[in-house]
Amino acid sequence: MAETAETAEDVKARKERERDELYALDISGVEWRSAPGTEQDEERVEIAHLPGGAVAMRSSLDPGTVLRYTEAEWRAFVLGARDGEFDLEPAAEG
Repeated sequence: MAETAETAEDVKARKERERDELYALDISGVEWRSAPGTEQDEERVEIAHLPGGAVAMRSSLDPGTVLRYTEAEWRAFVLGARDGEFDLEPAAEG
């Protein structure tokens, strides 16, 4: 049986379903983790691992606002960070 390629509409619909399922998860009992060496009273990024390889991320100063990423989105972010994709150029002096 031959598989048909996903159309752009199919991909969009699948991503919307994944996003809806991800945000429907109850994350009230997840374990939030931050980078080692950060102090409790300083701002830090916290992450929690979710089912299916998904990840939730929040700021310690605004724990009510939570971003959620599918496994593929998180993997792309981590690989981009490792490759320097998000590095800032040094500010010009003078």
